[in-house]
Amino acid sequence: MLQLVQSFHSTRFNVNASTALGYYIINRLHHVDGNVAKRTRLAFLYLAGYPLIDAVCWIHVGILLKHKYSLVVGCASVTDVGAQVLFVAILLQSRLQCVAPLLIPVLALYLGGLCRLVILVIAYYHKVHRLLPLEPSSEMGEATVGRMLSFWWPLALALATQRISRPVVNLFVSRDLAGSTEAIKAVAILTVTYPVGHMPYGWMNELRALYPAFHQSNKVSTSDNIYIPTMTISKFCLSCMLASFCLCIVLWWTPGFGEKIVILVFGVEPSFAKLCIAPLHIFAFFPIPVALRAMLTGWLMSLKQTSMLAPSSVVRIIVLIISLNVMPYVGVHGASLGISSLLTGFLSEIFMVMLATSFVYLRQRRQRNGAEPWIGNKTVVIDDVTQTLVTEGSTSSEEDET
Repeated sequence: MLQLVQSFHSTRFNVNASTALGYYIINRLHHVDGNVAKRTRLAFLYLAGYPLIDAVCWIHVGILLKHKYSLVVGCASVTDVGAQVLFVAILLQSRLQCVAPLLIPVLALYLGGLCRLVILVIAYYHKVHRLLPLEPSSEMGEATVGRMLSFWWPLALALATQRISRPVVNLFVSRDLAGSTEAIKAVAILTVTYPVGHMPYGWMNELRALYPAFHQSNKVSTSDNIYIPTMTISKFCLSCMLASFCLCIVLWWTPGFGEKIVILVFGVEPSFAKLCIAPLHIFAFFPIPVALRAMLTGWLMSLKQTSMLAPSSVVRIIVLIISLNVMPYVGVHGASLGISSLLTGFLSEIFMVMLATSFVYLRQRRQRNGAEPWIGNKTVVIDDVTQTLVTEGSTSSEEDET
């Protein structure tokens, strides 16, 4: 699995860096000049090895989160960011600033990722490795490649659509205003508003880890096997959503406050900061779909029903592209076009996730009435108190908290 992910991302960077397809994507589709395109392809080539570091990190993150070591994962991420800032400050004092300035952020990214990797690997071998069983449990069955792929590919598809959404938005926004300086300005505004608008709600993506970590099916060999009821987790997620939404409203809709934040973070001119306010107004509504998606995705992950998430990813990218093509006809252009289309794609995705969750929930309700449907290769029978999973001759029971 690691080799598959690593090969895909490394190949993508190399294709963009050194092939005719990369030339077409960067030079022709984005309408950039030759110098910018050359530096962009060079950056892709420099970053070709980073997916290996990132893939190994995420493998250890998953294992540590399963054993409830979220503090270690958080510290590793903070160390990654802090190390990047530190190395950038150090490298700016070296000759690289004059000889090869592009290498400064690239080296900082690699060094920060290595710091994160070291922390995660040390924590894994110190706290978790000795707890892992030498042989698969007869209760859970053997973790085959087929089972891992069936669980993983819908999540990978969802992540791929999320990652590709921003480049697609930049592409359509730049082409919508092609031939004018407004295109460059619109992409610059998007570059500024993405990280700033993401700050108040980006952390809620991690809410999806709560259900798998604290669901009763997560039986790990630790001394604190804490199982939290589903309703309690749902209330916590909704509280986070409300807090994040209120924070976004205060930050981005208070007159003059958003401009000061943009100026403070990026050091841009006040006139440019004013142009970022309209996209930030739209960003204020992102916490609602993001929190709901994380909450429902985590619930489906705890039931190993990730296949139900696949349609939502396809619908999101389709709606995003349709929105990017339709909104210019109603007078929406520039950065507002990009952020509005992103929000539309988010809403369509969460709508499909809610449909999938409702389908699974209603199927469980039918099981309480004596039905015995199939879920993948599992026959599920649920009464008022217990949920019994019968998988290839093995049976396990867990409390039905849904």
